[in-house]
Amino acid sequence: MNHFKQVNTPIGNLTIVANEHAITHLFLTEEGFHEFLENESSMDDSESELLTQADIQLQEYFQGKRTTFDLPFEQSGTPFREKVWSVLQNIPYGQSYSYLDVAEKIGSPKAVRAVGQANKANKLPIFIPCHRVIGKNKGLTGYAGTQTDVKAKLLDLEKILYKN
Repeated sequence: MNHFKQVNTPIGNLTIVANEHAITHLFLTEEGFHEFLENESSMDDSESELLTQADIQLQEYFQGKRTTFDLPFEQSGTPFREKVWSVLQNIPYGQSYSYLDVAEKIGSPKAVRAVGQANKANKLPIFIPCHRVIGKNKGLTGYAGTQTDVKAKLLDLEKILYKN
């Protein structure tokens, strides 16, 4: 059984989804969550301790009081994507990597576009900070598809410099 909780944040209403053991999704838009619901048969909006903790930690992040998340996450993908997501989790708060930096860290320096696709496939944005990956010229590139305005707000929150 999956559970969800909608939370109000400075970047809009977000929806957190968890199973009994871990946070599995963070939706930045209601549309994304509704698309997910169409394919999900067991969903419940009952409160869980895990969702409560995720909400608290997100609020602390947006208040500038939290720089890392201490929650169990569950996300599966190809071995390549899992390597990328592992690197993302190690980008320190307030710092950015380029797509090339990430590709080099996983030992695939020519896989810059594939790194971008792995970022796009990340079901746990903010928690697994794909927003900290920007172009090597410090320019913004897509976030959660096309939401560069959200990416800019998250980078501003962390005081990461970028070019608009």
